[in-house]
Amino acid sequence: MPRRNPGRRAALADAAIALLATEGIHGLTHRAAEGAAGLPTGTAANYFPSREELLVAAAERAVALHLEDMARIDRAVDVSSSTSPLAELIAVSLHEAATASRERYLAVFELQLEARRRPALAAALARLSSVATAFTADEHRTLGLGVPPEAIPTLVTLYGGVLFTLVTGPGGVERDVVRRLAHAVVRGAVDGPRGTEQPGPTGP
Repeated sequence: MPRRNPGRRAALADAAIALLATEGIHGLTHRAAEGAAGLPTGTAANYFPSREELLVAAAERAVALHLEDMARIDRAVDVSSSTSPLAELIAVSLHEAATASRERYLAVFELQLEARRRPALAAALARLSSVATAFTADEHRTLGLGVPPEAIPTLVTLYGGVLFTLVTGPGGVERDVVRRLAHAVVRGAVDGPRGTEQPGPTGP
């Protein structure tokens, strides 16, 4: 029977994220996750009987942490003097994701690629994508940013593309560069044609 200790579940999911970022999808095994989490042999299988369940747990954990970060950034960033509050929030989010949280998003991109071969993982990511998109729309309403609901999918798609470029690049992410990219995202999503792109598992 799967174990229910939330601390151990989170530790295993965090270890899985770290392994995905550093070793890639093939480096994530039950044994490797246990070792990275400092847990006894057999623990991972008790919580996640299959490797796919461990992958889904990593995805769920990554998205949960992403949403926590977005809520924190929305509360912390003062956009009252900004001419484009949405671009300012996106710039802060992108910079943090590409620096302090780079490992997490490398793991997310590994999971997205693996999902092409694993229907259960693809379904989990699609579900998480819907959650993240709904969260983004709700945050925008709460902050009074005036983003049309039909623009959200395009906004999330453009955000994901910029994030991929920043996270997988050689490093040295400069704030001014990120800010220009954030303004381009807003122009493309809110001021440009409305798209029907499918968003990824995370969003601004």
